[in-house]
Amino acid sequence: MKAFPAIKMIGGALIVFASLNAYAQNNDAATTAAPAASAPNAKQVRAANRALQRKVRGALSKTKGLTVSNITVRARDGAVTLAGSVPEQQMIELATTAAQNVQGVTSVRNALTIRAIGQ
Repeated sequence: MKAFPAIKMIGGALIVFASLNAYAQNNDAATTAAPAASAPNAKQVRAANRALQRKVRGALSKTKGLTVSNITVRARDGAVTLAGSVPEQQMIELATTAAQNVQGVTSVRNALTIRAIGQ
C-alpha cells in the first residue's frame, strides 16, 4: 500500500518535468511555421494555374505553323499538359517547344495525337 503514493508522486513529478520541458522550447518552431502561414491558399493556386494556362495558350497561338484549334492546355504547379490533336507530327514538336519556353513552366507532358483536319 505504501508504494501507491510513491508511484503517484513520481508520476506527478514526471508530468511537471515534461510540461516544463515542452514550454521551454526555442523559437525555431515559430519561425518555421511562419512561411506555412503565408503559403498561397487553394484559390490563389487555381488562379495561378489558370494564368499559366493562358500564357501557354497564348504562346501556342503565336507559334507559326501550329494549328491550336484542337489543343487543350492544363497547368498544375508549373507542370503543363498538352492534349488534343494536330494534323502533323512537326506540330507536336512545335507545341512542346513553345510550351517549354513560357516563363513559369517547369515541365511539359505532351499527349497530342496526329489527326488529319476533318476527321
